[in-house]
Amino acid sequence: MSLQDEDARGRWKPGVRVKAAVRTALDLIFPPQSLDAGPLPQSPGFSAEAWSRISFIDGPLCDGCGTPFEYDLGEGVRCADCLAKPRAFSRARAACLYDDASRGPILQLKHADRTDLAPLFARWLSRAARDLLGDADAIVPVPLHPSRLLGRRYNQAAEIARPLSRLSGVAYLPDALVRVRSTGTQGGKSGSGRRRNVAAAFAVPEARLAQVAGKRVLLIDDVMTTGATLEGCCRALLAAGAACVDVAVIARVKETANRSI
Repeated sequence: MSLQDEDARGRWKPGVRVKAAVRTALDLIFPPQSLDAGPLPQSPGFSAEAWSRISFIDGPLCDGCGTPFEYDLGEGVRCADCLAKPRAFSRARAACLYDDASRGPILQLKHADRTDLAPLFARWLSRAARDLLGDADAIVPVPLHPSRLLGRRYNQAAEIARPLSRLSGVAYLPDALVRVRSTGTQGGKSGSGRRRNVAAAFAVPEARLAQVAGKRVLLIDDVMTTGATLEGCCRALLAAGAACVDVAVIARVKETANRSI
């Protein structure tokens, strides 16, 4: 088990009713705050104004990379980029576009210890990637290198993947994929630079090969930019015998509609 997913053996775990009662009591003492500093919401999340600014991707879209289409071109249609250069992942879905409205909350999850946002994002993905979840045998988060995990204390992709597994009933495999090489940040790099940066950076541990072989894997991350990290993860899973790998992210950069890889 990874650092962020290991539970103490034998520890008592409260049931659903106990958890619900505790949440209700806490909401009475500490009313839910809007994630965007807007008016108080009825439940944890965005204010109505903030919801209206999020560019959710509801379709139509490319069945391959998830790029939104302006018009409905039919079921299973793929964009020109996907047809010209197929990716390692079979299909990708994003809940929304990565822009000024969505960037803040996503960065809060990633860098500001706002792991309380993860269940909200998991619900977004349960809707945006419902077709992928219906086909998946296992959910796997994009891993962090142990050195970065120690510094950050949690893996934001794992924080999303765990509640998504509970919502969907799809098995959660937190350690099926590991980052075997510490890589620098992808920020500021070109597409080719990002691919070189993550080359051979991921692997399936020998002890986890049986969990992956023959399975349809749904890979989870926070943001798709060029897709280089996701491609590296997918290749490692496929090399370990996965039947196919799909991808689901909270948000995708709009420019990836022009060229994801």
